[in-house]
This record gives sequence, C-alpha cells and structure tokens, in this order.
Amino acid sequence: MDVRLASLSERLRNSLFFIPMAWVVAAVLLGVLAVELDQQLVAGTAELPFGLSSTVDSARAILGTVASATITFAGIAFSISLLVIQLASSQYSPRVVHGLLRDPFTKQVMGVVIGTFTYCLVVLRAVRGPLEDDGTPVIPSISVGFALLFGVISILAIVAFINHSAHSMDVSRILARATSDGIAAAKDLWADEPQTGSDPEQVPEAPDDHLLVTHGSDGWVRDIDFRGLAASGPPGGTVRAEIEVGRYAVAGTPLCRIWPRPDDEDESCRRARRAVITGDSRTVEQDVGYAIRQLADVALRALSPGINDPTTAQDAIFHLGSVLRELLALHPPRLATPTEEDRLLLRPERLGHQDLIEVAFDEVRLAAVGMPTVCIYLLEVLHLLEDAVEMLRAGATAVQVGTA
Repeated sequence: MDVRLASLSERLRNSLFFIPMAWVVAAVLLGVLAVELDQQLVAGTAELPFGLSSTVDSARAILGTVASATITFAGIAFSISLLVIQLASSQYSPRVVHGLLRDPFTKQVMGVVIGTFTYCLVVLRAVRGPLEDDGTPVIPSISVGFALLFGVISILAIVAFINHSAHSMDVSRILARATSDGIAAAKDLWADEPQTGSDPEQVPEAPDDHLLVTHGSDGWVRDIDFRGLAASGPPGGTVRAEIEVGRYAVAGTPLCRIWPRPDDEDESCRRARRAVITGDSRTVEQDVGYAIRQLADVALRALSPGINDPTTAQDAIFHLGSVLRELLALHPPRLATPTEEDRLLLRPERLGHQDLIEVAFDEVRLAAVGMPTVCIYLLEVLHLLEDAVEMLRAGATAVQVGTA
C-alpha cells in the first residue's frame, strides 16, 4: 500500500470523528428507507400489529423522547472519554493516550448513540398531523418502532461503555494494549529469517559531489517508503537515508544523500520527500521503538518520587520483556539493501536489537537505583530474555545485566 494511503488509513483509525460520522450517514439512509417502507404499507393498506400502531402525538412524543435521551447519552460518552484520557495521561504517561484514541469500542458506542439521535430526527420530520399539508395524517409506525428499539440499544451501549471505560483505566489493560501493538508492529516490520547477503562493517560516507535532500517540513517521521526513497536515486546509484521512523524531522535538515548526482535533481528531491510521511506525533504502526517508549514511560512515571509505585513499574518491565522477546527472535532491516535497477539503499540510522534494549531499560535502570525490588525485577526480565532466545541474540542483554 502507498505510504500516503497507509497514513490516511491510520489517521482514520485514530479519529474519533470518522466512525460516528459513518453511523450518522447510515442513520439518515435508514430513516429515509424506514419512512418509505411505512408509506408503501399504508398505500397497500397492510394491517400492522397492535404493538406497532401509534398516533401522531404518540409518535412525536416517542421520537422526541428518544432523540433527547440519546443526545444526552452522547454527551455522557464524550465526557467519560475525555475524563479517561485525562486520567491516563496524568497518571501513567501522555504516550498511552494514542491507544485510548484508537479504541474501536468507544467509537462504535458514540456512533450508535449519535446515529439513533439522527434517525429519530429524520423520522420525526416525516410525521404529519391531520391539520398539516393536505389533511392526510402521516404516522410512520414501523419507523417509530425502530426508534424504540434503537433507543433501548443505546441505553445498553452506554451501560457497556461505562463498564468498558472503568476497566480501560486498569494499568494492566493499558500495558497489554501497548504490548500488543508493539508485537504486531515488530512482526510486520522485522523478518523471521535473516535476509540474504551481509551488511558492510561500516556504512560508506557520501562523496563530496553528492545531492543532499533536506526535509521540507517539521514533524515526527511516521512512515517511510524505503523503495520509493531508493527510487529517487539514479539507476546504479546509492541513497543514504539520514532519517528513520520515530525521529523528529526539522525543515532544512538532511533527509538523504544521493550519489552520483541524478540528472533531474528537482524530481529526485520531490520523490525523496514524498517517500517520507510526517505528523504531529509518533505512531506505533511503523515504529516499534514507540511501543517500547510507551511501556518505559509508564515504568518511569511509576518510579518517580511523586507516585512511587514499584508494582506498576514491575508490570511495565515484564511487558517490556514480552515485546523484546519477539524482537530478539526477529531480524531487523539490513543496513544496506539492494533495490531495483541496481540501486543501493543505506540505513545507518535504523534501530537494532541493542538500540531497543537500551531504549527499554537504560532510563528505567537509572531511575530504579534506590529501589532494590525493581532492580530484581529488571534482572529477572533480562535473564528470562536470555533463556528465551538464541545466545547470539540474547548477548545484546549482557550490557544491561552487567550495569543493572
């Protein structure tokens, strides 16, 4: 998938607006179809069961009551969501808010409630009394019956949402979500088997006569189309990436270096910049290090003097071990990757096993100096990692064990 389409898809998944909007559109269509069904039944003089029959006044009362109740429910749902986000940000880490915003259950509940409100408005507009228009009353009884059903569903959805929100503040749930996202990203981005060929001992430096491509805007690097980046160079040329996913890009700073210089330098710069997607914040989908950063931040917040919660720190440390165990069993991208038309892509900034272990444990180790129990947890996780993977991969943990 094109990185820009992937970025758009990810923005929609993180949006609290898209799914409720889809429910509103569906509710409008359903309301129109339900009213049309009522009109067809009236034209055919079909008899309705007693439970579905209603008068103009009762139809308006039911629709108005359900509409007012559901819009109140929507306000409650939004308030609870904002409260959960605020509490999670202040108590655990601002980085965990990303996972809460992606919660599909929250979006579906908001969609159900707002969709019910919209449906009631559409049907209410179709109700006509005997003194209106041509004097023929319009009572969409089946549509009103659907409104009653949707109202009951909305009540149940709000109850389920309150229960879900209460449990979503459990630190174990938050850590499990970050761990799951990190493992999924690791399996998607890293290889099960080592790639063919070998990396150079030292990444070659660009010659003096090379094309330097700079960033056109500021922001966190969310995704990079490395094949597209390599294609910005000439056939047989070399592209050295000076940025990686998870880094902050500053406009005017190096994005990549290309040699030999291409004939159309402006087109090469345009293609290279197009291959890099930036945003206001980091995301986990293409950034394994960010999942580890979230878990490490929760541990650091728990170890801070103001909170002093070693049990939460222990929980976060063991979840870090779960992500690292998957990463140590996988193979990171190569430093040098051949691409189409004999181009060579160099990635000196890419993260390896040692880098991610340092991100996970360096700061936590320093913060836990005065807490022997947390140091014991840290050592236990490191030894579990050594037992879980090959000695060659687990050797990266030796630095941490020796200094913990």
